[in-house]
Amino acid sequence: MGYKAYVFDAYGTLFDVHSVMERIHDHFPDKGEQISQEWRSRQVHYFLVRQLVQGYVPFSDITHWALKDALRYSGASVDSDVTEDLMKQYEKLQPYKEVHDLSDRNPDKTLTIFSNGTRAMLEPLLANNQLESSFDLLSADDPKVYKPHPKAYQHAQEELGFEKDEILFFSSNPWDITGAASYGFHTAWVNRNDDKWPELGI
Repeated sequence: MGYKAYVFDAYGTLFDVHSVMERIHDHFPDKGEQISQEWRSRQVHYFLVRQLVQGYVPFSDITHWALKDALRYSGASVDSDVTEDLMKQYEKLQPYKEVHDLSDRNPDKTLTIFSNGTRAMLEPLLANNQLESSFDLLSADDPKVYKPHPKAYQHAQEELGFEKDEILFFSSNPWDITGAASYGFHTAWVNRNDDKWPELGI
């Protein structure tokens, strides 16, 4: 298949969401892993709930709420200075080792990030990792609908200007792969943790 565009999810696919763990540990020794895991789990849960009730809010709000609840659940204090510091760390997530080479290895492809994150979250993330020239950027905040809703992928396709079968979509998140595949994109599951594909009937 002669794909014209490679489209990538950001969080968990190109960038390690748990690279915040060391900073969390600075504030809460011995709680870094628990808080990081809870933060990510609640972030995904909360935006899915908001999507189901058609109550869109920016992903930055979701991420902030998920952090505060993760801290409370883990028995850590919820201090505004600490939460602000940890939120800033989301703009400094570490890319996986192969990410910096993607544009050089695929000079004939359009490389685009399509994320639930807002542009205000994603643009500093790319800049802090010297990746702003490597990827075009699409955000679900523009149509105000989260992946995995089909309207989110429709927005991405319309912005890209390619046919569905000319797009290969990469994500580490099964819910994202499920949404993209259901919409009609070709997909590649970036299985970073050697997980079993969930029984979703897809």
